[in-house]
Amino acid sequence: MSIEQSDAAILGLGTAVPPYRMDQEDTSRRLTEALTSAGHSDSSRWAKRIFRQCGVESRYTCEPNLLEPASSCRYFPSADGQAEVPSTSGRMAVYKRSSVPLAAEAALKALADSGTHPEDITHLITVSCTGQFLPGLDAALIGELGLRPTVARIPLTFLGCAAGLKAVCLSKGLVENQSGAKALVVCVELCTLHIQPSSDREALYGASFFGDGASACVVGRPEVHHRDVFLLGDERSVLLPGSSGEMIWEVGNHGFDLYLSPSIPRLIGEHVPAEVDRLLDGVPKPELWAIHPGGRGIVDTLQETFALSDGQTSASRTVLRNYGNMSSATILFVLSEMKRTLREEKAGYKAGVALAFGPGVTAEMIRIAYSPTPQARKAGGSLEGVPEADAYA
Repeated sequence: MSIEQSDAAILGLGTAVPPYRMDQEDTSRRLTEALTSAGHSDSSRWAKRIFRQCGVESRYTCEPNLLEPASSCRYFPSADGQAEVPSTSGRMAVYKRSSVPLAAEAALKALADSGTHPEDITHLITVSCTGQFLPGLDAALIGELGLRPTVARIPLTFLGCAAGLKAVCLSKGLVENQSGAKALVVCVELCTLHIQPSSDREALYGASFFGDGASACVVGRPEVHHRDVFLLGDERSVLLPGSSGEMIWEVGNHGFDLYLSPSIPRLIGEHVPAEVDRLLDGVPKPELWAIHPGGRGIVDTLQETFALSDGQTSASRTVLRNYGNMSSATILFVLSEMKRTLREEKAGYKAGVALAFGPGVTAEMIRIAYSPTPQARKAGGSLEGVPEADAYA
């Protein structure tokens, strides 16, 4: 079945961020001040460089202490080494308090964008790798959103940055195989809660570009009244060879400890092109590229490898610049930014692909297509013979 005849589509999208904005220059200045005061001048110089080069200008956090001066920020190194570093349990308390309202805000926007009543949702897929509690986010959202208590709940936890796209692929299968199914995907990640008061380069690298955010989408069968949908086609998931030690996320006594290898962009450049070719299976290179900006190097590598224009990577770079990497929530931010641009341009039908990467290293990918109207979809991607009022309504 061609993607134009797809039975599943992203019908609506929603995003949300916490109220505290972290300006990259200011955060870099305060962190390097803390490192210098603690006697780590080499780390201070390295941090200043990586903060400047990572492609981020601002991020958001749920933790106001991260905006305080270097001397009073509990997440930064201290001169005497005696500052009270937030424990894992303390960080999880902040996560529990902040994640539900943020996730609910994104979900309500997605429901409104898709024109879906909460009681029409049959499946709720919640995604997060930056915190856990029970009863979980899935149970809390039923009351917050007014979902039916019988909604099928599927929590995806601790799967990393690729989990948002994995949830979309899972939703596609549910919608295609169950009559009347309509899935709500909700991702929430509070990555900044895991910033470490460390001078290690691995910790400083993670501290330079991760941010907090929530995103959501409604996946269902596109109907006549739906506009600006992303049709969902063939999908592919692959574990890249020789990559098990390249991306590690473990629970420590002071939050989660993250290791990201500098070899990740190279591994993606070596192995992902062949996997994308298998996904496309002879289909010409698509126009839309929704790339999870796991870091500036990943976007740079894929842009060069696939000879993409700056316009084709602009949604990914815009999200990275304005929000940082929000782990699983990021890919829906990219699709939301892409949808906003396509809508403003009054674009017609456009084929594309979405890609995200997570621990493993796992590559998740799916064929997508932007369809402004049912008429454009019925025309097989062509707007010939479709009245302009119908094509761009």
